[in-house]
Amino acid sequence: MEEIVGILAGVFTTIAVLPQIIKAIKTKKVKDVSPLMFVILCIGVGLWTVYGVIKWDLPIILTNGISFILNAIMLSIVLTQNKDD
Repeated sequence: MEEIVGILAGVFTTIAVLPQIIKAIKTKKVKDVSPLMFVILCIGVGLWTVYGVIKWDLPIILTNGISFILNAIMLSIVLTQNKDD
């Protein structure tokens, strides 16, 4: 049960940014989205990924690694779109 809760928490945390990415791609509007928040979030999930590697905890590695990629995608959208404004 403990592992199921941990995996579900990781999955929901990982996919949380997907609606924002989809909205940003569809509307091409990210003027009010803070790039600093995504920088900080990328650092945090990046460090969690490293922690998972150190502990060799596959759920932590996978969920935070994927979360890092998704948040980096959103950060690149924010930086690219804001440059165009």
